Parts: sequence; structure tokens; C-alpha cells
Amino acid sequence: MSKLVIVESPAKAKTIQKYLGSGYDVTASMGHVRDLPENRLSVDVKHDFKPKYEVIKGKEGLVEKLKEKAGKSDSVLLATDPDREGEAISWHLAYLLGLDTKQKNRVTFNEITKTGISAGMNTPRIIDQDLVNAQQCRRILDRLVGYKLSPFLSQKIRHGLSAGRVQSVAVRLIVDREDEICSFIPEEYWSIEANLIPKGSHKSFVAFLYGDENGKIQIKNKEQSDRILTDLKDADFTISNVKKGTRRKSPVPPFSTSTMQQEASRRLGFQARRTMKVAQELYEGVDIKGMGAIGLITYMRTDSLRISEEAIGAAADYIRGRWGEKYLPESPRHYKSRANAQDGHEAIRPTVPSLSPDQVKDSLSSEQYKLYKLIWERFLASQMANCLQSTVSITIQAKNYIFKTSGYSVTFDGFTVLYEEAKDDKEEGKNAVLPELAKGMSLTLKGIAGSQHFTLPPPRFTEASLIKALEENGIGRPSTYAVTISTIMAREYVVRDGKALKPTELGETVTKLLKKHFPKIVNVKFTAQVESDLDDVQSGKADWVSELSDFYSDFDKTLKSAKESMKGVKIQLKEDVTDVICEKCGRHMVIKTGKYGKFLACPGYPECKNVKKYVEMNGADCPKCDGKVVIKHTKKGRIFYGCSNYPKCDFISWDEPTKEKCPHCGKTLLKKKGKHPKYYCITPGCGYERTEDE
Repeated sequence: MSKLVIVESPAKAKTIQKYLGSGYDVTASMGHVRDLPENRLSVDVKHDFKPKYEVIKGKEGLVEKLKEKAGKSDSVLLATDPDREGEAISWHLAYLLGLDTKQKNRVTFNEITKTGISAGMNTPRIIDQDLVNAQQCRRILDRLVGYKLSPFLSQKIRHGLSAGRVQSVAVRLIVDREDEICSFIPEEYWSIEANLIPKGSHKSFVAFLYGDENGKIQIKNKEQSDRILTDLKDADFTISNVKKGTRRKSPVPPFSTSTMQQEASRRLGFQARRTMKVAQELYEGVDIKGMGAIGLITYMRTDSLRISEEAIGAAADYIRGRWGEKYLPESPRHYKSRANAQDGHEAIRPTVPSLSPDQVKDSLSSEQYKLYKLIWERFLASQMANCLQSTVSITIQAKNYIFKTSGYSVTFDGFTVLYEEAKDDKEEGKNAVLPELAKGMSLTLKGIAGSQHFTLPPPRFTEASLIKALEENGIGRPSTYAVTISTIMAREYVVRDGKALKPTELGETVTKLLKKHFPKIVNVKFTAQVESDLDDVQSGKADWVSELSDFYSDFDKTLKSAKESMKGVKIQLKEDVTDVICEKCGRHMVIKTGKYGKFLACPGYPECKNVKKYVEMNGADCPKCDGKVVIKHTKKGRIFYGCSNYPKCDFISWDEPTKEKCPHCGKTLLKKKGKHPKYYCITPGCGYERTEDE
């Protein structure tokens, strides 16, 4: 007989089994085993929102095996992930296996190491019902919004649409930003820069016009710029002030879930879902040569910036050994989590700080290595000394005009020897390294010119900046951001334009409808308050049924009102109108989406019920015949390309044929997608290729 330990994934089970040994049977539930069924609401709104859970379709056999194992075991320990979802899975398992939820049969692991597993096994507890209720409340809330609102959108706009408490707000942020960009009116402004050389030196530097004796000058047009340039003709340039100082640059904290997703997007080009998948692998355990299976990072779903004293000490030992004592701060660094953060787990860090990325590189996939390196460097840098910089600010007098410039030099690199945080936008006008300059020094003018500029609209959201905005506004939880972004992309509310997220007409239309009829659902502050209320349920401060009741009573009234006011209304998207003429009534046919995908239909329904097969073209000519290239989909949704003359023409390609022709042989260029898309000639042996930027 042995003790049964149930975790969520086989990889995690394998790693934990290694540490626990033969007295334990570690097995996986493969995630959730019981949930609300997909095909119906399954929430009794009239009786305290009682959920009607069922074993997830396809997992009946797994549940029976778990019951069999539990029956043969001395005891059962539930070791699912240490968060809201993990607690709910344990609760559902306890129900299915007939376990007493008042017994201490719940264990959690912040890290999958010998120390972490030992700590968890030594401190079993009862299932946290507040945590379970918070998950139930969230799940039911999302089910009510999704199952009540999604059909309404599908009826009024297009089949297959969805709405969600978090996803709809995320789309609104993107749509609102696009509205800002479209309404933005650029304003002209000019700058004047002088290229100067200190007397006795050959090294020049650039200074910018700041203003005159009355203060800062805003140059609004060329005429104003030219007048100033004329005034400065034959002017003497003299340094009127030199201000020197020291700047201390501190390291950023270790990763939370949100900041990890943002930085992985900026540095590695990883989408949020990809980041979380790889992080899960690193947490659950990887076979390392000479070490066996080991979890390389702590739990990857956390808002906290807390670090254990043991980890801080281990980091200090490594830093001291590799870079020396001077690279350690005066005292160990502790970071404060934001006010509404869930502090159940540490920040994301390597479980063994001394285990450098290069030591495990050969045991990791390319993605695992890149993300582990990022997490490891970020954590080690967070425990290192400040970067010290010597700064200098120069003021220059030319007649009654004032020019300014600044620069810096690094006197001690500190944590920057290892890591510096990436930025969403490239910094412009970085401080330069200046020659030795002193007050009263005369300067020779090498050149001076005015430059035209225009104010720029706010940038579109990237995945990284959207995640940042969602977190700052208290929308959703970092653990849900990956799924949220994937959903709004899959629903075609948003498309990628390079790294930028751009709303489609569909996304704009859905948002407009929701803003008009369901203002609370897409209101940032309201959604943030709901999130706060869910946190209160988790901490035991609020009753989950009451929270659901308060939300639903208002939501239900709003939905009934919207249905009444939009009775008989159907919104037609411009992008759905085609050039295909209905041969029965002469109208322009429109694209509809049904159970089996897109098709052409007459807008005159029900008078005219004409429908046709929808063929999506990409605009390119077939490389093999006089046909057109058609966009097709596999059963799993993967895009490929074929010819409109099929089966007469057998052309097929995974890479997209373009309208461009090869400059060498004149044949079609294919576009290979990826992080760095490239174009190449379809002709074997031609050899022509280029990147998208060339």
C-alpha cells in the first residue's frame, strides 16, 4: 500500500515521484476533471446560482482510474497547483473521490525541488473553501456573461461571437486607442541643433536650442526657425554653466506573472500564451543532465514580489563568487508588491540561483533556455548593486539664446553587467558621451540647422503594453491575460499588425454596441471593482452568492432592455459586403458565418434565400495556371493555399503566394511567415530570397 498524490500534469508527477520515492504513487488529473458543461448554462440563477457540474467529456475513464487508485491507497493527498484554479481542482477531486474536505489532505508546492516538496508534504492543510468559492464565483460570473450576452451579439451582428467580462474590456481598450489615433491632429514643431567643437579639441558634440533670456521657446514653423537661425549668424558660443552630478540606477524587481509576460514579449517576441506554456514546463520539471528531473523556477502564476531569505542568500553567494563583493548592495534587497497583489507565492525566480543558464542549456529546448535565462538574469540582477553614473549638464550662451546638452558616463556598472529591462518604445535622443568641457570655454560652430517635426499620436497597444494596461487598471488577473489575448484574436476582434494590436471592424462594432447597451460590462472601473469583489470572496470578506446576485440582477435587466430596444435590428458590417451579385434578386451578397464556417448569402432573406459557397482569395495569381490563389483551412484550422481551378490545377502551398515577382527569374515570390518573415522564389534552384524589411 502507498499514499496517492494527485497533481495536474504528467511532467509534474514524474518530477515529484523522483523526490518522494517508492512509498508514494504520484499521478496526474490532467487539469480540471469536473466543470460546467459547454452546451448549456448549467447555473440555477433562481436558487443561489447553484452550479451543475459534470465530469468533463472524455475524462470519465481517467476519473474511474483515480477512484480505483484512491481505493487501494492508504491515503490521498491533493497536490494541484497552488492557486485559485488548483484549489478548485482539488475540491472537485475530493468530491469525486469521496474525500473529507475537513481533513488535511491538501498540499502545495511553490517550487518543484527537494526542499519545496519537503516543505509542502510537511505542512498539509484542509482545502481552502474561500479560495474555491472565489474560483466558483469567477467561473459562474464569466459563464453568465458569456452565455447570456454572446447569443445576443451573434443575433445582432454575426454568428459565433462572444463577450466576456475581461475580454470585452480588453477589446475596448484597443478600440479606444484606435479612436484616439484616428482623431489625432498632428501639430508642427521645429528644433534647432548646433554642432559644436571646444577650442583646442577635434571632438564635436550636439547641443539643442532651449530658449532665450525669457525662458523656453516653442518653435512652431519654418519661418520662426529661420528667424532664429538668422539671429544666430556670427554668434559666439560660450559655455555659461557646467553642472556635474552622480546618478544611482537601481535594478528592477524579479518577475511577477505580468512583468514576465511583458518582458518575454519585448525581448523574445513570445506571445503571452507561449510564455506561460514554457514557464509551466520550467516549473513542473525538466530532465537536467547529471541532476535528473528538477523544477527550474518557482510557481509562475503570482502577483507577489516577495523573495525568501534562503533565495536572497543563495543569490548573494553566487554574485560574490562570480563578480565579487562590490557587486552586492549594502543590504539585501526586498521589494514591495502592489496593494492588491495576491501574496500567496514568491516572485518568479530560479529555484537554484547558482544554476546558470549555460549550465543547463544542453538539457533545455531553445524556448526553455531563452525564458530561463531571462528569469535567472532578472532575479540575480535584482539582488545586485546599483549602477553608478557620472552626469554632466551643459548650458551654452549664444547672443541672447540658450542651448543645452547633457551626457553621462558609467563609473560602476553594477547590476547592468548582467541585465537591463527592455522598453516598449525606443528611447530617443540618448545622452551622449561629451568631451571635457568647462565654464567659460569658447566653442566653434561647426554647423547649425533647424529640423521639422510633428507630434505623434499615441502608439497602438502591443501585447506587452496591453498586459501592462490591464494590470494597472485591475482588469482580470495576470494568469488570465494569455487566454484573453488569444480569445480576442480568435474571435477576429483584433488583428496583429507587426507587433501592434489593431481592432477590426467587427471588434469596433461589437465594442460600440456594448458601450451603448451594456456600459458596465465594458467599463474599466466597474470591471476592476468586480475583480476587487472577487478578491474579497477569496479572503473571506464577502459572500460569493451575494456578489453574484448583486451583479446578475442589474445585468439581467440591462440584457432585457437591450433585446427590447434592438428588436428586429441586424447590424451589417461593411467588410462582409461582397461584389458578388445575387442572380435571383440582384442584391450584393454578404459573407455570413455558420456552424461550418463562412458562406455567401443574400441580404434579402427571408424574401430571397439564395446562398453560395464562399471562396476566400488572397489576391495573387496561381503560379501554375491562369487561376487565382485561394485561402483554405485544414480541419484543425491551419491555413494553406491552393488554386481556384482545383482539381484541374494541383497547386498547393503552406507558404503564402504573393503578387510580387522574382527579380531574377520573374516567377512568383512566396512569403514564409515567422518572427522574421522572408520572401523567396518558388522556382527550385533560383535561390532568390529577402527579408520583409529589405
